[in-house]
Amino acid sequence: MPQTSAQVTAAEISRIAGVTRATVSNWRRRHDDFPSPSGGTESSPLYDLETIRTWLAARGHTSAATPAEELRTTLRLHARRSGGAADLLPLVPAASRLAPDALTALGALPGAELAAYAGQAAAALADTVPGADAVRFTAADADVLRALLLCVRDDGGEAALGVLAERELEDSAAGGTYQTPRPLADLAARLLPGTASRVLDPACGSGTLLAAAARRGARNLYGQDTLPVQARRSAVTLMLTAPEASVTIRTGDSLRADAFPDLIADAVLCNPPYGDRDWGHDELAYDPRWAYGVPARAESELAWVQHSLAHLVPGGHAVLVLPPAAASRASGRRIRAELVRSGALRAVVALPAGAAAPLHIGLQIWVLQRPEPGGAERKSVLFVDTAEAAAASASAMTADPTGGGNGAGHSRTRGTRPPLDWTDLTARVLPSWEAYLRAPDAFADEPGAARAVPVVTLLDDIVDLTPARQVRASRADVDPMELAGQTDDTRRGLVQAAASLGRAADRTEWHAAGSSVREWRTATASDLARGGALTLLRTAPDTKDSRDASGSGARAAGPVLTGMDIARGTAPSGDPADLRTDTAPVVAAGDVLVRAVAGGSGPMARVADRDDAGALLGHQVHLFRPDPARLDPWFLAGFLETEENIAGASTGSTILNITPGRLRVPLLPLEEQRRYGEAFRRVHELRAEALRAARLAEETARLLTGGLTGGALLPPAPPPSG
Repeated sequence: MPQTSAQVTAAEISRIAGVTRATVSNWRRRHDDFPSPSGGTESSPLYDLETIRTWLAARGHTSAATPAEELRTTLRLHARRSGGAADLLPLVPAASRLAPDALTALGALPGAELAAYAGQAAAALADTVPGADAVRFTAADADVLRALLLCVRDDGGEAALGVLAERELEDSAAGGTYQTPRPLADLAARLLPGTASRVLDPACGSGTLLAAAARRGARNLYGQDTLPVQARRSAVTLMLTAPEASVTIRTGDSLRADAFPDLIADAVLCNPPYGDRDWGHDELAYDPRWAYGVPARAESELAWVQHSLAHLVPGGHAVLVLPPAAASRASGRRIRAELVRSGALRAVVALPAGAAAPLHIGLQIWVLQRPEPGGAERKSVLFVDTAEAAAASASAMTADPTGGGNGAGHSRTRGTRPPLDWTDLTARVLPSWEAYLRAPDAFADEPGAARAVPVVTLLDDIVDLTPARQVRASRADVDPMELAGQTDDTRRGLVQAAASLGRAADRTEWHAAGSSVREWRTATASDLARGGALTLLRTAPDTKDSRDASGSGARAAGPVLTGMDIARGTAPSGDPADLRTDTAPVVAAGDVLVRAVAGGSGPMARVADRDDAGALLGHQVHLFRPDPARLDPWFLAGFLETEENIAGASTGSTILNITPGRLRVPLLPLEEQRRYGEAFRRVHELRAEALRAARLAEETARLLTGGLTGGALLPPAPPPSG
């Protein structure tokens, strides 16, 4: 139900219309009938919502905003209540259990009846969602309740959950709170040997790590977080993504007020707060958890390490995401020494910068195991360094990373960095860890990448556990002749790529459209799909229903085309084991593939060729299958990936998820589409050649620099004098 007195900002107008802020600014300058500000200031004007909607309706923009955007706007306009958006979180799983028709009927109820239903639905989840028993609604909340129901019905429970949590975190000024990226969470969960049934995350944030554990078979999930909104969000997330698991989430500070003092878990996963000097050092000085030493005030991370070990069964594993300083700070030397000496520390993995917030540093994964009485002696610790390899493999590309850590105390940092190839990164970590687990004493070192370092070597005056320091290749590991040959091959490839780039750039057919830009009518992808001009496909998420429908749950074979493959212009490289379903669409030549998450560099879309045909569609990719008699695929791909189109179809703040049906396409005759399509194909060729040349240039420079500084290569001889 609209509020006639509501006012919106220019940013909210852009979201409602599905355009960029720049487009709204152009409308204000170019259209005399654009509504005048009804409030605000000259630099930050506000506009009457209904007047704006009327103006947009006259120009065909009434359906641009998704239900998720409508919910976001309604929350902003809704009168602030005591509980804020967090009170709405318990309604998401309750609404997700209802059929679309039931949600529509609920939205049609009078305000008082709808509020009464919402209160009862929230109270019914009090045992699972912290604080749900205290939630109260009134008829004044009817507008936002209806917007929530519509969002769950049309965009799904996870989309509604993301909007609510985003709004509540803004309202509560909980700065530095981030979601652990799913690829990092999955990697952490895969580092747990076997299948752990009981898994604890004592700083659970939004529940990403526990959800990853559930995907690996965990069925009893325990979490605690200091922020009530994060605890609620975690509980709701797990109810949606792990419906078969038993979920217990509590609010509070795990170090000061452990909600699970008697819990002995099979495993612990944790991405704790970093750099927190107010973690309880003074009041917890004699705590029995400090079996390896009392952490210094600056060593909150080592407090979390010992808290995690204290909750494990003997032989149980803990995987923590920690800042690199925890491996080398002088104040933590004694505790690190005890962790190594006792065999509690099993592995340290260095990640490249951008894996999670804070994005400007390379975080580390520590794998620990609670010692077993009478257990085998641990003679070494495994160190894996992925940072240098990841930087080299993506050196020519920059990206704005998505996601981040979940602990308080993280600083908000955004920038351009090489996109991480999580498939490649995971492939560098897991085989080394699994080989080390099978036979620690027989582990074959990989110079510069992975090394099992003897305990006696680590127990020096500083006990520095930094992987780069421990796996650094020695001069004896390098074969000068092999390096010289590799460098020469790469250099020749660079020369060929530079020539190809020059040919691709030598195009002179482009010319101006005239004195003003061309304008055309457009249709959304949803409209085109309804008209039969194209088909929209996407791989369904793994659920109990999908597993049941697939019988034995057999995984499909064959390569998987991922969003990273589109961005980097590479062949399908994903692991089919990650799909966990046999219902993934199969890519065909001529399909248009669009990354599902906006951001980063490289193409957002590509047209599938014969090499892509037969690959399975990855989770983070939308597939548009055009009718060739009505849509040219290159024309479609070129317009789908424009910056304004992607921005208008994206929702979210940190992670921008693309709603494929909102992408717009000009309505042009097929013959004219083909002209545009050929032009877009040439642009694609130019970009692909530029990326290839840049990658080879960076690789050549890396090999030359490493060879010269390492003594394997010699500089060119000086020219003869005279």
